[in-house]
Amino acid sequence: MTTTVRPKASFRHRLLRLAETVTTPVLPGDYLDMVAPLRAGAALRGRIVAVRAETRDAATVVIQPGRGWRGHQPGQYVRLGVDVDGVRQWRAYSITSVPGATDRHIAITVKAIPDGKVSNHLVRHIRPGTLVQLDQAQGDFVLPDTTPERVLFLTAGSGITPVMGMLRAGLPARADVVLVHSAPTRDDVIFGAELRALAERGALRLIERHTDTDGQLGVPELDDLVPDHAERQTWACGPVGLLDAVEAHWAARGIADRLHTERFRPTVISAGDGGTVTFTRADVTIEADGATPILDAGENAGVLMPSGCRMGICFGCVVPLRQGAVRDLRNGDLTTAVPGDGVLIQTCVSAAAGTCDIEL
Repeated sequence: MTTTVRPKASFRHRLLRLAETVTTPVLPGDYLDMVAPLRAGAALRGRIVAVRAETRDAATVVIQPGRGWRGHQPGQYVRLGVDVDGVRQWRAYSITSVPGATDRHIAITVKAIPDGKVSNHLVRHIRPGTLVQLDQAQGDFVLPDTTPERVLFLTAGSGITPVMGMLRAGLPARADVVLVHSAPTRDDVIFGAELRALAERGALRLIERHTDTDGQLGVPELDDLVPDHAERQTWACGPVGLLDAVEAHWAARGIADRLHTERFRPTVISAGDGGTVTFTRADVTIEADGATPILDAGENAGVLMPSGCRMGICFGCVVPLRQGAVRDLRNGDLTTAVPGDGVLIQTCVSAAAGTCDIEL
């Protein structure tokens, strides 16, 4: 006779199973999210630690990321989800802190723009202690493994933010660096004091263009400002007009392979009551009203929808919202997304709040 000995479940595992039984339909993980939102294994979040003014319309936001944070390279960005007036908004911001800080904090620097809900909220209203949603660092606006001997940065406005991450990580000690930066006035230069201090001690050459008095930078001026710019590896970040001119200039000189650009994308989501829902994988598009769960609307159209409790408890219906806006039928909260945000929604308790694409 063969006897099978089953391994004993660990005390922790048995305790967790007991807790699940007692607390169903709300699982222990839901309670842990409330008391330990930054724990390992939880959805990645961050807690605002400090907000420091940089200029009249820009601020650095210091964040303690959850234990799932995997770090970043200088020049990369992080997508941040923040609730503004009941709407979960996602935006991408460059990380301006040095990788691997001993306190594990990261920092983003945000410039408030006219009518920018998220940027104005982060610069003027958010307070330490606030929890935000995070994604892992992304982006290829970074230095190569082998640092070039000569580097040129062309930036304007908040375009300085990814470059600041590179400078703070020690680039000036490894390369000959020239920075050409444009801002309306001297006081509007984000990190102005820090950049000027670097220039004063010879760590880099800084060329400031104050557009209110000097006018816009003409890219052909680089022939005089930085005579060897065609020989430098160049990283440019700023408004679309500047980047278009820079790309055309480098292409005309046959040196486009030496240019690296980062474009900040605009985000415009129009929320409403109901709208067109596209299930991208199924290639099905329907019109849905603002009271019907997307789960039901999809099933009625013949789309194979994952589901479970259909009450917003089990999370068996969670799918990515590629872009658009949905409304939580339980509390009226809006969630918006643009391509790449990686926002997940519960289709059983979410209704269309405008045009939206569901990855299903």
